Amino acid sequence: MRNTTTKDMIMCALFSALIAVGAFIKIPIPVVPFTLQFLFTMLAGLLLGSRLGAVSIAVYIILGLSGLPVFSEGGGFWYIIKPSFGYIIGFLAAGYCTGKIVERSKKLSIGKLLLANFTGLAIVYGMGMLYFYMISNFVIHTPIGIGPLFLYCFILAVPGDICLCILAAFLAKKIKPLLANMREARG
Repeated sequence: MRNTTTKDMIMCALFSALIAVGAFIKIPIPVVPFTLQFLFTMLAGLLLGSRLGAVSIAVYIILGLSGLPVFSEGGGFWYIIKPSFGYIIGFLAAGYCTGKIVERSKKLSIGKLLLANFTGLAIVYGMGMLYFYMISNFVIHTPIGIGPLFLYCFILAVPGDICLCILAAFLAKKIKPLLANMREARG
């Protein structure tokens, strides 16, 4: 495992802050609001890699659970019983996986970046919907059936996130070489 540099820590802090800002850039839709958090979590994995991308997302989650109002509806440890918290957990797993896919790619193409992002999308929605179902039905006793869960937690929310997958792929394709050039120039 390589040593973490000051630049790495700054980049992690930057992405933690971007994810927090992304939580407040939202379009309210029923049940799960559409935010830009997903965009910044995907970019964290694509640009920072699996380890640093996951660290930046984990820092964001820790800040939110410790009480800072960085989640779309506030913050605090109580947030773990919000049905939508599963999407936040999914961000962490997805950021790591998107980073791994990019790290293993010999050539950085739009196709590989889209594959990474759509894999991340499946992880976020899979974990988010499962958590939503479990918390709603077994913890807070506000039952939701599979049909309404699929409608409100996937169908209404996923079109925007598909667009964010495409945007993140094109941004990463342009930004990643610039970051690599900066590393080579200084290192």
